Amino acid sequence: QVQLVESGGGLVQTGDSLRLSCAASGRTFSSYTMGWFRQAPGKERQFVACISSGGVTTYYADSVKGRFTISRDNAKNTVYLQMNRLKPEDTAVYYCAQHTRVYSMAPSSKDPKNFGSWGQGTQVTVSS
Repeated sequence: QVQLVESGGGLVQTGDSLRLSCAASGRTFSSYTMGWFRQAPGKERQFVACISSGGVTTYYADSVKGRFTISRDNAKNTVYLQMNRLKPEDTAVYYCAQHTRVYSMAPSSKDPKNFGSWGQGTQVTVSS
């Protein structure tokens, strides 16, 4: 079973940047779409971004387009989320996740139900 470990969260001010990392175990990392999700207190887990197995195709939530960039380094079994111009509404626990199907990149990739493995999360807090 794959293990995912997020890191890079912290407390920052409005307009600052953070880069989150997600390190994955296993030997099949390069075959799967990877996603980032976030959950704020009292709210459901929401889609942030995802990236295809080869890193060519990406999807983003409208709220983060132009500010966040997802990327991956399959040689290092790592997926990243570069977050720029952060806003207080970005405050949440951020989770990385692995899609349940190999080589799958479709509109349904935004649905957390299609991701079967999850990390423990890393806290991002943006003060105003």
